[in-house]
Amino acid sequence: MNRRSNTGRRVDVAVVGGGVVGAACALALSRQGLLVSLIERREPAQWTTEEHDLRVYAFAPDNAALLSALGVWDGIVAARAQPYRRMRVWDAAGGDELSFDADDVAVRQLGWIVENDLLQDRLWAALRASDVSLRCPASVVGLIQDSDADPEGVATIELDDGLRVEARIVIAADGGNSALRDMAGIETRTAAYDQQGVVAYIATELPNEETAWQRFLPTGPLAFLPCLPWPEAPNVSSIVWTLPDVEATRVVALDDDAFAEELTRAFASRLGDCRPLTRRVAFPLRRQLAQTYVAGRVLAMGDAAHVVHPLAGQGVNLGLRDVAALRDAVIAAQARKADWAAPHRLARWARERRSDATASAYAFGAINRVFSNDDLVTTLLRGHALGLAGKIAPLNRALWRHAAGV
Repeated sequence: MNRRSNTGRRVDVAVVGGGVVGAACALALSRQGLLVSLIERREPAQWTTEEHDLRVYAFAPDNAALLSALGVWDGIVAARAQPYRRMRVWDAAGGDELSFDADDVAVRQLGWIVENDLLQDRLWAALRASDVSLRCPASVVGLIQDSDADPEGVATIELDDGLRVEARIVIAADGGNSALRDMAGIETRTAAYDQQGVVAYIATELPNEETAWQRFLPTGPLAFLPCLPWPEAPNVSSIVWTLPDVEATRVVALDDDAFAEELTRAFASRLGDCRPLTRRVAFPLRRQLAQTYVAGRVLAMGDAAHVVHPLAGQGVNLGLRDVAALRDAVIAAQARKADWAAPHRLARWARERRSDATASAYAFGAINRVFSNDDLVTTLLRGHALGLAGKIAPLNRALWRHAAGV
């Protein structure tokens, strides 16, 4: 698939990793007139309406605006994206709930629930129609960087087929286990949560009310995210059930009837009886943060830069904000007829994005710690704190605006 007008081996930007963040980054920078190459190990499978990807995101409005600017958002919404107008968060130990409502902040919806495979499918369709050079299948096996002092310097990546690509900057968007990030010498710090996220699609007795629900339990948060109806189920939600490792293994192994009973009880029958529509999968949870987002001419973004707890559904949102911030930095430099790849400009992008993602990661982890325990004093206080935040209108709006990226 090595093709298109960009057939040379020297480009402005080489993006390594064709997931949601990498694909969006390649498109965004190409639309600014940069010569971009995208390197990916395998092309994503074509999305179909019959399949339902277990990996879903609570997609924020600012990132919907980014994908709209890239010309892909309308196709995503038309295919299968469930808007949610409300959020309800409450603690199993008691107290008032924290609630957000679209009407209260004068928007049509707070966000959308979107499948990972659908996002990738539409982004890759746009890539194929763009000037981005796709090198797929291909993997990076080597990296050489020129001196930062050389304004004409490049980073050279060697691919597994022997091809070498030179670029002003190289984007590491190849996931939490990024090989390119490691080649660039970017260190990470990792903290295991000793928890796993159990995901599945669930049919519920009662409608989901276009609401994203989250109940905090001593074992971890349980989220119900609203989905569009299925032919066999009018009321559908995607769940993310955070559990200690041993409990997650046990729950995944339950038969469907036993799982449905435990899930209904854990969610306090808020949506009536539950029954599984799909298999259940558990994935380990961790916080992993890169210590810098730039090393020479290599930039880390998305999961290569930050892996966070899924309780707020902000993982992909943080990654796409990395993309939007880099695009905006390029636009600003071009408007001034300045060098968009100047080291000081890349360093500024890296500082700003690392500050935001690190603060978010530790905040998510702190919330998880506070609510995922049965300590008496903490239990007595936390539910009331949720209710108080919900009743103070400026605080309530500020919390939503932060989550929405506006």
